[in-house]
Amino acid sequence: MDFQHAYNEDDILKQLDLAFKGIPNEYYPEGNTGDIKYNFILDLEHGYCVTASSRIHLYADKNRWALVLEKSGYQNRGGDAEIELDYFGNCVNYPVDKYPERSYITNASNIVLISGDEYERIRNREGSNFEQFELISSSAQDVIIRGKKLNIEHDISKYSHFGIIPRTDGNPRRLIGFDDLVRYINETNPSVISASENEIKKHLPADIAKLMTIEKFHYESDYNQNNLPSTQETYQLIAKILVTRNISFWKPTLKPNNHWSNWTSGNL
Repeated sequence: MDFQHAYNEDDILKQLDLAFKGIPNEYYPEGNTGDIKYNFILDLEHGYCVTASSRIHLYADKNRWALVLEKSGYQNRGGDAEIELDYFGNCVNYPVDKYPERSYITNASNIVLISGDEYERIRNREGSNFEQFELISSSAQDVIIRGKKLNIEHDISKYSHFGIIPRTDGNPRRLIGFDDLVRYINETNPSVISASENEIKKHLPADIAKLMTIEKFHYESDYNQNNLPSTQETYQLIAKILVTRNISFWKPTLKPNNHWSNWTSGNL
């Protein structure tokens, strides 16, 4: 791709506003007739994902910029735990899934943390059907996350310490839920469920410089149509940092609230 002009803050905010509306931007591959294009933005309230963590990654040089919004959690419809990376910028290699009838072009990339098969291995198989649904057996000792074995904590008081309360309905033995486990790992060992730099840069130029990762930030609901990213302090500051490549501009006045405990998710 030939970059003839430097970008500005409006260019960045425009891309984010388009994603907020689900409209692909001009950097998407043209594709063919019948192809379907998706444009996603960070959603901490999604009904199909029990959110565990979120981060923001910024990359830029003189002519290129990229913003990656990261979220991890338990996919209650897909039956696995995943990382979702949403990409924005003028240098993104957009993921394309090709099928005989059409291609699907998107700005999102998903990384499986705990597979459905792995959850099935550690699932509780005692009691009623409901007690076996998305609950972990008390005898399960470990879970495999991206090929690495991690011990499973079953002491409910340790979960409660972080505000993680396993469900009470149909759970007389107070077993840990599939979603509880991901959130607990985020609180105690977050790197295990965080995207690596290689994973994040899979759809970015290898030589683009990273400016910063933002762990805590102010988030506003995607379900209020007046919350365009261009009107939000968080994204305005990010745009300024990307243009100037000066991370000292990250001086938010709004309190960080992106922690999962501030939002209701996975409720569908």
